[in-house]
This record gives sequence, structure tokens and C-alpha cells, in this order.
Amino acid sequence: MKFKSVFRLICLLIVIVSFGGCNSTKQPAPNNTLKITLLPIIDVLPLYVAQEKGYFKAANIEVVEMVADSAKNQLALLQAGAVDGIFTDLPTVALLDRESAQTKIVLKARKAYPEFPHFRIVATPGFKVNSPADLAGVKIGISQNTVVEYLTTRLLGDWGMTADQIAIEQVPAITNRFEMLMNGQLKAALLPDPLGQATIAGGGSLIVDDTKFTQYSQSIVAFNQTALTNKPQAVQAFVQAWHKAVADINQNPNAYRDVLIKKTNVPPVVRGTYNVPKFPANEITTEAEWHDVMAWMLEKGLLKQAVRYETAIDKQFVK
Repeated sequence: MKFKSVFRLICLLIVIVSFGGCNSTKQPAPNNTLKITLLPIIDVLPLYVAQEKGYFKAANIEVVEMVADSAKNQLALLQAGAVDGIFTDLPTVALLDRESAQTKIVLKARKAYPEFPHFRIVATPGFKVNSPADLAGVKIGISQNTVVEYLTTRLLGDWGMTADQIAIEQVPAITNRFEMLMNGQLKAALLPDPLGQATIAGGGSLIVDDTKFTQYSQSIVAFNQTALTNKPQAVQAFVQAWHKAVADINQNPNAYRDVLIKKTNVPPVVRGTYNVPKFPANEITTEAEWHDVMAWMLEKGLLKQAVRYETAIDKQFVK
């Protein structure tokens, strides 16, 4: 019995030390702290701008960034309860919510614009594609059963290719996909910007991008149900601070190029020329956008039934 008592006391002390002690005044109130997992990509730029300009602090919240090295590790953090929110995509949220409402989208982080592509299907240097027929049967590097495959299917379909003409090769890691493309190990691949632009700057060529099909490309910010229930004021403050940063960026985009280069993976070949894109202001996923992703996931067998729009999207935070 004495051993068990001592063991419990040690465990309690470990927990107290881990959280800074019961009497610490330096720790923010739990309901004012949001932990968010993200990747070092363009989509997260407004978060860093909001941090640097003090918008979160002014709103009396603390946003803790937990940078992951892969989407898989992001998801692991969310499912373990280590974070409140995540930068991700629509298929990921659908999979999380397929049995019950675990996670809800609160804002659209990034999308394609006619002047700013989000994703491009690009060709390796020396491989020219002039029409859909030139790409028939050519393996395209993607990440299967993800938003990358969804975009590839939709972009090439709208470009004029039929499903039986589209061939794919599984290359999950974005950086590997880029390197294989530039080394000639892949003839084509779907890449987000700025890697898409870096491919072209390095001698590759554009096949098709989402500037004419802007309804397909978007990333989102989602929070788990626990955070939405216990910290609604903090989530609202986050969304408001985010959109203040978006307004700043959209007013003078390239003023934030240094922040972008510092915080995200911008290839050296385009660091001096890449134009900071426009970000969506006060937008959230539409029903049409959500239903199209559901149709694709059902067709692929990734879902047994469609997740309802109201299950996955919380519109109360975007004004």
C-alpha cells in the first residue's frame, strides 16, 4: 500500500510540474488558449501575421502553433486531443466526422483565384503537354485517397480527360513529389504553390491549374467539438484576429513576403519573385463545394454515406 501511495504522489507531482505548478501566474487561462496544428505552407500566413501584429494578444487569447512535418502527424495530434484546431482540407474533416460530429470547419483559409492558383498539375522539364490526349496513360504523382486525388480528378476532368485516361502514381510526400518531378522520375504531378511555380521556374511546364476551376481548391481551419463547446469566445476571437490579418495581407500582399519566406517552405528559386496571394475574407465552405467532395468520396468508397453539411461546418463564427 505504501508503494502505491508513493507512486500516486510521484504521478501527481509530474502532472503539476508539467503544467507549471498550481500557483503559476504565467500560464494563460485554459479557455483563452488555442493550440493549433499546421504545416509550413502558404495557407497559414494570416496566423503568423496576426501573431506578429499582436492581434491575438489584443483579443486576450494565446494561439500556440504546433508545426507538424506531415498531414498524418497533424491528424495524430488532433485525434490524441493534443490540439484544439487544425489547418486541413474537406476530405479529412469528412473522415473525422463520418460517425459523429468530432470536428467542425469555422473558416476558409485559402482558395484559388483567377490570378492566384492554389494547385497546379505540372510537367517535368522537357515533357510537353498540349492537350488531354498527350497526358492519357501518363502517371501523375499524387497522394491517393486525399484532397490531392480529388483535385487531380476534377481538374483533369474539367480539362477534358476521361476517368480511364487518368493514370496516377502514389507519392504522398509533397517534397518527394517535387524532387521526383524535377529529376525526371515523374512526368507530371499535382503540386501546391509555390512548388508549382518553382517547377515552372526550374524548366517544367504548366498542364492545368485551378485558376479557371476555383470551386475545387480550398484549405480550411477546423476545431474539435470540445474546443467549440468549452472555448467558443476564444474561437470567435481567433476568427476575428485572422480576418484582420487577411485584410492587411490583401491590402499590401508583398509587404508580408519576408514573413512568408521565414515561416513557410518557399523554394529558393522563387523567393524573390513569388507574389503573396490573396486570401478569402469572411468565407466558409459552401454547400455546393461540400456536396461535390462528398460525391467524390462516395464514388471512391471512402465513405459509406455522405456527411451532412451541418455536421461538418459551423457558420456562426464567420460574419
